[in-house]
This record gives sequence, C-alpha cells and structure tokens, in this order.
Amino acid sequence: MKSKRNLSILGLLIFIAAFGLFLSVPFVETYNLDVETVNKSIQDEEKRALFLKDNSMIGQEYLSSISFVNDLNSEFNKTNELVVAKYGISVTEISSIIKILQGENTYQLEVAQSQLSGDEEVLNFKKEMLQSYTSWMDNKVYNSTDELESQLTAKVSDINKGIATYKGIDQYQIKSVRFNLVKSANTSPVRQNPLLFLLLTYLGAVVGALLFILPQQKNVEAFTNDRNFQSALTNKGWLGILLGSFLILFYILLYFYPEYMTSWVIMVDPVSKLLSGNEAGEFFLYGFLYTICIWVMGIRMMIKYKRNNYQILRTISVMFFQTAFAFLIPEILIRLNYPYYDFKNIWPLDYDFFFDNSLSQLIASGQLGIFMLVWGIALVAVAVPVFTYFFGKRWYCSWVCGCGGLAETLGDPFRQLSDKSLKAWKIERIVIHSVLVFAVVMTAGVLYTYFTSSSSFLGMNTYQVRSVYGFGIGSVFSGVVGTGFYPLMGNRVWCRFGCPLAAYLGLVQRFKSRFRITTNGGQCISCGNCSTYCEMGIDVRWYAQRGQNIVRSSCVGCGVCASVCPRGVLKLENGKEENRFGNPILLGNNKVELKEIKA
Repeated sequence: MKSKRNLSILGLLIFIAAFGLFLSVPFVETYNLDVETVNKSIQDEEKRALFLKDNSMIGQEYLSSISFVNDLNSEFNKTNELVVAKYGISVTEISSIIKILQGENTYQLEVAQSQLSGDEEVLNFKKEMLQSYTSWMDNKVYNSTDELESQLTAKVSDINKGIATYKGIDQYQIKSVRFNLVKSANTSPVRQNPLLFLLLTYLGAVVGALLFILPQQKNVEAFTNDRNFQSALTNKGWLGILLGSFLILFYILLYFYPEYMTSWVIMVDPVSKLLSGNEAGEFFLYGFLYTICIWVMGIRMMIKYKRNNYQILRTISVMFFQTAFAFLIPEILIRLNYPYYDFKNIWPLDYDFFFDNSLSQLIASGQLGIFMLVWGIALVAVAVPVFTYFFGKRWYCSWVCGCGGLAETLGDPFRQLSDKSLKAWKIERIVIHSVLVFAVVMTAGVLYTYFTSSSSFLGMNTYQVRSVYGFGIGSVFSGVVGTGFYPLMGNRVWCRFGCPLAAYLGLVQRFKSRFRITTNGGQCISCGNCSTYCEMGIDVRWYAQRGQNIVRSSCVGCGVCASVCPRGVLKLENGKEENRFGNPILLGNNKVELKEIKA
C-alpha cells in the first residue's frame, strides 16, 4: 500500500515538473524576423514588398511575444495603408468628379470613371470598384452638389475600407500570416531542440499522469462515490476552478491568438513531419493533445470500470476512432496530397462540410474526393437514422464521436456536476434545438450561395451567417465553453446544450428507435448513484423508482448509470419498438399515468 502511494507521489511530481516546463516555455522565447522568414510566410510578391518596405522589425531581436506581435500588427496596418494609398480613390479624384458633374447634379458613372488616375492595373481596379459600389447611382439626379458629394464620398469610403480585402492583407490572412511569422521567427531553445522538449513535456506529463492514476484506480469500484464530493478538483473547489480557467484560456489562445503558443506547436513539429510531411500548426497541436488525453484518461476509465465489459469496449472504441480516424488518417491523406478529412465527423457537427471551399476541394480531388463527399452525405441521410433506429444515439455519441470520447475519458471525473434540475432541462431543449435550426438555416444559405453565386439568402448575408456560426458555435460554445467548463458544469456541456448532431440524433432516438434503458423498480434502493453520475442531467432514479423505461432524446447510452447501480436495476436494451416506455409500477394506491411520465 505504501509503495503504491509513493508511486503516485512520484507520478504527481513528474507531471508537475513536465507541466511546469510546458507552461514556462512561452516566457523564455526570443524572436528575430528576417527577410527569409517573410518570404516564406507571405507568398504574394506585391504584398511582401509592401510589408518589407521600411520595416523596422527586420534584424531586431525581441524578448517578448507580446511586443513582437504588437509590432507585427503595426506593420500589417502600415502595409494596408500603403495598399489603400495605391489603389484607393483619393479626395482629389472625388473633387474632380464633383467638379465636372456639379452643373446638373446628376451622377454619371462613366464620367466619374474618366476622372480616375493611375497605371493600367490601378486604374482598372478603381473603375471596377466604382462600378460595383455606385452603379445604382448612375443617372440619379440630386437636389444639390453637396448632396451628390456626400453620397459619393460615403461610397468611396466604403470602397477604400474594403481595399485591404481585395489587394491588401485582410483579417483572415493576417491571422494565418501572423502565426507563421511568429513561429518562424521563434529562436528560443525549443526551436533548436524540439524533440528534447517534446519528450520532457508531453511524454513526461503522460508518464507522470499514468504513474499517478494507475495505483489509485486499481482499488476503486465504479459504483462508489470515491470522495468525489469532497475533492477540490471534482466538486468545483479551487483546483477545479484553476483547471477550468486553464482550459478556457487554452481554447481562447488556440482559436483566437495561436501566435502566443508557437513554442508548444514547435515541440510537435517532429510528429507532424513524420505523419504529413509538414510542420505543425495550432490544430495539429490540438489534435495531438486531444488524442493523448483520451488515451491517458481512457486507460483510467478502463481500470475504473474493469468489471464492466460494456464500458471497456466503448472506451477502446472512442480511443480507436480518435486515434485512427480523427488524428492519423487525415494527416496521412495530406501526405498523399488529398484533402484533410475526418471520416467519422458528421454534419451538422462538421458544420463546414457543405461550405463552398470544402465542396470545391473535394470535387477537385478526383475519385477519392467524390467518395468523401458521398460518404459524408450518406452518413447524414442514411447512417444517422438507420443506426439510431437500431442502437439509439449511443452508437455515435458514446462509441465514435471525438467530443464524446473526450467527455467520457478526460471528463469522467466531473460527470456528477451535471445539473439535474427541471430548469436546466428546459434550457437544454431550447438551446440545443435552436443551434440545430441555426445550423440547418446556415447550411441552406451556404448551398444556395454555392449553386447561385448569390450571397443573399432570406435577407441574410450567407458569409456573415457562417462567420457568426463559426465564431459563436464552432469556437466559443463547442471549445471554450464545451471543454473549459468540464470542472464547472460537468463533462457533457457541449453535447447536452449545444451539439446540433446530438439534437438530430436525439430526435430520431426519441420518436423512432428501439433503444431504451429498462428498469426494475422492485430492486431499486434509491441510493441515487444513477442520477448522480448521469452526465446528461437525467434524474434516472425517478424512472427507476417507478420501474419505467428511460426513453429520453438527451440520453447518450453511456451506460454509466447501470454500471454504478449496486443492485443491477438498470439495463441498456435494443428491443422492439412496441411498449418502449414500459409499464410503470404502482405508487401507493395510484398508478402514474404513462402520458404524464413520457412528458
């Protein structure tokens, strides 16, 4: 017993040392920007020349990523200002246009275009932009010259604001270029020895975590509370709040400020080059960490539920699908010059599957690309309803899905934190189905734009809608909140409240499926373990006490409620559709109405 305790302490020390080194690396970074780095990161020759013009950063050493990134942003702004100065319509040109039109106060597009200046390329661009923004004004009569000038000036201002999108470095390009420049300019010790730091941090943390976990889990039974409600980590104590804060910060950096985590990315360059032949990006780092977490905590899960074959098999399943389908195969596809593709990801969880750039890339990739497209559509239209009919949503949410895999492994210690209140259930139904509707409307608009080339759909700009969805749902909800809130709200926050695919699967499961959890009310001792550990916030005991089958759209069929029941009251079944809800037992002298329970 003492040796096990010592082993756990050793593991904890190794983990703390590795994790401490991981956290400290960004604070010892140095940066040096040179022309070669710029040439590598900015492919467009004209933009590159403007960026390098009078660039004071070249050759200067920086000791802080914050100051380096701030100066980079200043250079991007300066570059775009130079672009506007070259391609923008000047005040002088506006004055010339007004001067020649002021007699009749009638705007004439052809006359306006004739007053523009510049070389052939610049002149043609200005004419195209003026045509695009002011064609509706052509031959329009104004009450005064001032009114005409005001209208024209406003439109020219819009033109000049949008020039960076067409000729400069727009915000989407800046994010990518900034990350590449920061990573390439990083001259810290990690750059010189990425493999060494990979072993000391990532591998060290894995070894430490396993040494800490294994001795503790061997004597743990799944149906015991194991002091979860006394732990500062698993009962929203200071450790849980600290972990949640770290996860939230990590996701914010990953999605919005990846330039501040380049040393962490550089460490996994050797792995990325081995798999895809390319240097790692921030999302390769994410996939790498994601897979490691599922493996480490998956081993813990299998030991904890060592007497339950169902839990062992489904844990192995999510470990396999994450490793093979979500991590290895997509990287190998890139090495073979095919599109990155996760064969287990399904729309609308994979919300950008029908985006025009995704469709164009798949179609342009030959037979394999067409197969990927057909496969993705078949998953949505055939696999989801058919598999869910026979097995419930558990076939995906608890056996295949990466989000579910992380929730079931890394999130298992926090499953008891899910809110079981009626209020939470009402919020859940409204929010998750609203996200599903949002995803459907967005996708309809995206496909409309793809086939018609029109960006206006039902009065909405489809590009803005997809941008809002990507930011609000794809990044903030699924990542920052969905995982960052594990120690605060339980491990299935995203699956329960936000996942549109879970909503789709749930609708099929609720109304047309053979899956149910049967209960034996006569054996229930009302211990409450089942409700406590239901990660989806279902009050399982309420059903068990009445001997009523559990048929809920939110149930992911994880089976933990059955695993932690000391009397074997609960059982996961795929029976006939008839009598799915079962017959409730008598409560006193009154029989609970079935329709009341079903509601």
